[in-house]
Parts: sequence; structure tokens; C-alpha cells
Amino acid sequence: MQQLAIISSHPIQYYAPWFRFLARETNLDIKVFYLWDFGVKEKKDPGFDQSVKWDIPLLEAYPYTFVRNASSTPGTASFWGLQNPSLIQEVSAYAPHAVLLMNYSYASLQSFIWRWPVNRIPLLFRGDSHRLLPAPGRFAALKRYALAQVFRRFRACLYVGKANYDYFRFHGVPPENLFFSPHAVDNERYFQAEAEAGREAQEWRRSLGVPEDHLVILYAAKFTDRKRPQDLIQAFIQAQLLGVSLLMVGAGPLEADLRTQAAGRPEIVFAPFQNQSQMPRVYAAGDVFVMPSYGPRETWGLAINEAQCMGRPVIVSSHVGCAADLVTPGETGWIFPAGDVSALAACLREACHDRARLQRLGAAGRERVQTYSYAQTTAGLLAALDDVLNRKG
Repeated sequence: MQQLAIISSHPIQYYAPWFRFLARETNLDIKVFYLWDFGVKEKKDPGFDQSVKWDIPLLEAYPYTFVRNASSTPGTASFWGLQNPSLIQEVSAYAPHAVLLMNYSYASLQSFIWRWPVNRIPLLFRGDSHRLLPAPGRFAALKRYALAQVFRRFRACLYVGKANYDYFRFHGVPPENLFFSPHAVDNERYFQAEAEAGREAQEWRRSLGVPEDHLVILYAAKFTDRKRPQDLIQAFIQAQLLGVSLLMVGAGPLEADLRTQAAGRPEIVFAPFQNQSQMPRVYAAGDVFVMPSYGPRETWGLAINEAQCMGRPVIVSSHVGCAADLVTPGETGWIFPAGDVSALAACLREACHDRARLQRLGAAGRERVQTYSYAQTTAGLLAALDDVLNRKG
């Protein structure tokens, strides 16, 4: 049996179900090494501007350990937030045949990458960065060179989608070292919750004061500048839609400004932060889901997977990493140029013009996202492992 060590910054609601899948559905002997305990202990999330602890199981049904973090300011907000002096010793003690890293941009991980005996025990990397917004500046060429050197330490890189593939190729990873391991969420949890979530969503909408006959445009994310919720409110006002409500679900440092922006408009409704167990109901409450993010940090947008699992068409900005994979304009949703409020308003008008078409696009999206599942993610990982463990030289 092959032993695979997986190193992850902290328990993540999208990855933990995959680790359970690997433990249950494959012959791999896995062990996950966590470098921080956010998500399972209540801690302040600056993006939500409040303390958060996920309310779905993140540590069940797969082997894991927390490696002591010696950082004085632990977290993923800075390079020095993950300092785990015993990481290499603990992974070595597990005696893996290969090691999968889910990140590389922190002190502990950089130390691990450069000290690990890659000629004896191969490293794999799964990331989701893209270049949809190329990095400007005088140091761009230097950064490209530095990242190319980092990626040379990995015998294989797992790419999650088309934009991520292009990112790896830009940084010198040869095609034969790239394996498709798509980004996915726990599709089955959403599929199984669909009927009940639909019933709960109707009652929730009524409790929020959303008129029963209104179409609902849904935003569900942090109220932060990079998510650009202010663009959506501005576009909604500009679109002048009749019989349509905008439901803004979330929390964050922009909340007061957003409420001021929406003042006097009862068709713009706010709902507080919803934990993971409530997300099927949240998506079911909308008729179309919008992700207007701006900048390079929306590397994928896994909320799009979740919305599509619930049969919802989507509108995404051109900076959202999953756009080329999950969003075909006119088939599963719409794509607009990031930051272009008028273009977003035009998408809202088109989406809300035809209810029947919205349902068709939602059904097409649901079919599309079924091929972005943990089974496909795992197939890519297994192909990569087979290659690196059997490759000569």
C-alpha cells in the first residue's frame, strides 16, 4: 500500500471531504499534516470581520495530525504565520512514498520544499493560481524565475482547471508533469440536500421579507473589497429590474458601506453570515448566483461549484479562475469584464428576463459540475502518483 503524506495549512471545508474520500475509496494510506487549527477552533476571520468555526465535520474519517506552529502570529495572512519546526521530522517519521503539498508560500513550506530529499521521495503539488490578471511591475520577471525554481522541486503538479494549467506552463512546468485534478466540493452533500433546502429556502426568504413572486439575485461571500459586493449593488440599481430582489448574504468590513449604498431600496435584502450547514438553503434561495470578484486572488471560486450543484445559473467576473471551466456564456451562465459595472448590469437584465431560461441554464450547470467531483480529483492524483513512483530517473 502506498503511503501519501498530505501537507495542508489548516482544515478547509472543501478539502476535508476529499481527504475522507481518499481514505474511503482508494488503496492509499494517507495522513494529513495540518500546520494551523483555524476552522476547527473559533478564531477571528478578518474577511468576515468576526469569529468563525465551521459547523461541518472537518477531522472525521481520515488520519491527521496538527504540527506545532511556533509563529507568534499564527495564520495564513503572512509568510511567517506558519512556522512548524518539526514538520520535516514528523513527515519523515510517517515514511511516505510521496508527499502532496497544497501550498508553498509560507515559511514552513518553503523550508520543507528545499530540505526534503526529493530524489528519494517525490513531492507533488496541487495549486490553483492563475494569470488572468498578469502581475505587473519591475519584479515580475524575477518572481516568474523564482517560482519556476520552486516548481522544479515537484515531480508532478496537479492543475485544477484551464487557467491554472496555463499558470503552471508559464512557470516552466512541462506538460508531461501536469495532471488534471479538478477543483471540487462535496457534490453529494448538496445533491442530497436539494429537496429539503428548497423548502427551507422558501421560508427563509419570507422571513427576510423577500416578496414571494420575486426573482432573487444572490450574493454569498465575504463583504470585502476583492469580492466587490459594491459593484453588484451598483449594477443592480443601474439595471432597474422589476419584480427582482438582491439578496446579500455574508459579513465583513464593507458591511456598513454596503448598507448605506442600498439605503432606501427595500428590494436589496441583507442576511448575516451563514455557516456551512446552511449553505444549501442559501443557494436554493437564489435564482441566479453572482461572483463579481476583482483581482488575482479569486483563484477558482468554489462557491460556483456549490451553486451549480443546487442547479443555479451563475454570473462571474473575468477574474474568477473557474470561468473557463464551469461558465459557458448562454449555456451555464454569464461572464463579464471584472470591474465593469455596466456590463454586470447588462448580465443581470439578461438573466432576469426569462425565468424558464434561468432554469435551463441552472440544469446545464448542474450537469457540468458533476464532472468536477472528488472522483475526478482523485483520478488525477492517482495518475500523478503512478507516474512519479514508476518513472525512471
